[in-house]
Amino acid sequence: MASAPVHPTLESLKWILGKWTSTNGVCIFPTMKEVKYSEDVEFFQVGQPNIQFSYNSYDVEKKKPLHREIGFIRIQPGTNKIGFLTAHNNGVTSVEEGEVNNEEIKTESHTVGRLTFGSDPETKKLSRVIKKVGDELEQIVYMETNNTPLSEHLRIRYKRVE
Repeated sequence: MASAPVHPTLESLKWILGKWTSTNGVCIFPTMKEVKYSEDVEFFQVGQPNIQFSYNSYDVEKKKPLHREIGFIRIQPGTNKIGFLTAHNNGVTSVEEGEVNNEEIKTESHTVGRLTFGSDPETKKLSRVIKKVGDELEQIVYMETNNTPLSEHLRIRYKRVE
């Protein structure tokens, strides 16, 4: 299915398609100790007007799985308006909207949901910037909780592997 023609709606996002990997991620937040992580991410499409994605992160030192996300990216036809629909393995779901301009995506959540038995602190807002930097892909994620204002949470650069 990876050989399906890119849906015309997704032309402005072709630069993100593919498999990417990194070993230089940094997880930081005012209430936690810094954690180094590695991550594999794939953005793919099957000819429909959306991109599917999956993120799989691992603790660099302990080599154990950490966070996972899966979801879809949609773009409003005829515009640069973009939406991320994401399910996280920690019981959080998010809907982020923003814009794609050239090879940069900026989004901010307008809806964050979670399991009724989710652990505290509660995620209240997410924001992300994904951009192409040379041959690499950089992502910075910001998070707000019920205890902490919007703060940088994740920073990582990926290299394309496929």
